[in-house]
Amino acid sequence: MQKPTLLILAAGMASRYGSLKQIQQFGPGGETIIDYSIYDAIRAGFGKIVFIIRKDFEQDFKDIFEPKLKGRVETAYVFQEMDAYLDGYTMPADRTKPWGTAHAILCAKDAINEPFAVINADDFYGRDSFEKMAKFLQDGCKDDVYSVAGYELGKTISEHGSVSRGVCADDGKGNLAAINERTKVYKDGEQIVYEDATGKHPLGDKTPVSMNFWGFAPSVFPLSQELFKSFLQEKGQEPKSEFFIPIVIDNFIHGKGVVKILPTSAQWFGVTYKEDAPGVQASLHALVAAGEYPSNLWK
Repeated sequence: MQKPTLLILAAGMASRYGSLKQIQQFGPGGETIIDYSIYDAIRAGFGKIVFIIRKDFEQDFKDIFEPKLKGRVETAYVFQEMDAYLDGYTMPADRTKPWGTAHAILCAKDAINEPFAVINADDFYGRDSFEKMAKFLQDGCKDDVYSVAGYELGKTISEHGSVSRGVCADDGKGNLAAINERTKVYKDGEQIVYEDATGKHPLGDKTPVSMNFWGFAPSVFPLSQELFKSFLQEKGQEPKSEFFIPIVIDNFIHGKGVVKILPTSAQWFGVTYKEDAPGVQASLHALVAAGEYPSNLWK
């Protein structure tokens, strides 16, 4: 059985960290969040790691990850360049912002020929979600069946401010009916709420939300390429417009296929605010102390 691939969206990391050599270390052995994702992916059965990065950080990435991963898993590096897949479209001269997460996936088209998962580089997703995603990719993924890891909202909230979350609407059969973007979600006393122009609205702790952990067949590449052309015609001249994964998903679930929601009990960690960092570090150290991870992942 062919092992699935993990595509890590890391092209935006340089702008967040300034230099890849400054990637924040959270684990007791100096591990970054990416290290834990790769470790979980390998033990769940993924056979290849593909990094989508900026060309100018290729050597930095290889210097960081090749010594750890050589002999453990196949790796590949692909680049999200501004002019990739424009197919003759002339982008604005002042465009500096990358084209978004769905364009990043499209840039990996020539590196992936098997079912694959997509994650953000700087989010911690947890072992349970990788195991469930690997099983789906090996047993259930088809050209017309994709998936998304559905996290319990209560396990994705920051204690230090509001967050944006993609709330997954279920069609009653375990499939994604829609993703409703809630841009101001926070704890209000004992309750989680989201706020919009009409006021506050409660959300249950176990409401499934997407944290950008997707499972795809290679059929997503031609679909994304087709939709990117349409996106460029409609919004390509807007300097901050982005071609996001949910744009592709919304098109897909309206007539082309289904997206299975994979419920996971995993705790999500991320550094939405700088104040989140000590909590992430403490949580990872607690998982190591509990035996979930070794004290040095790559020793």
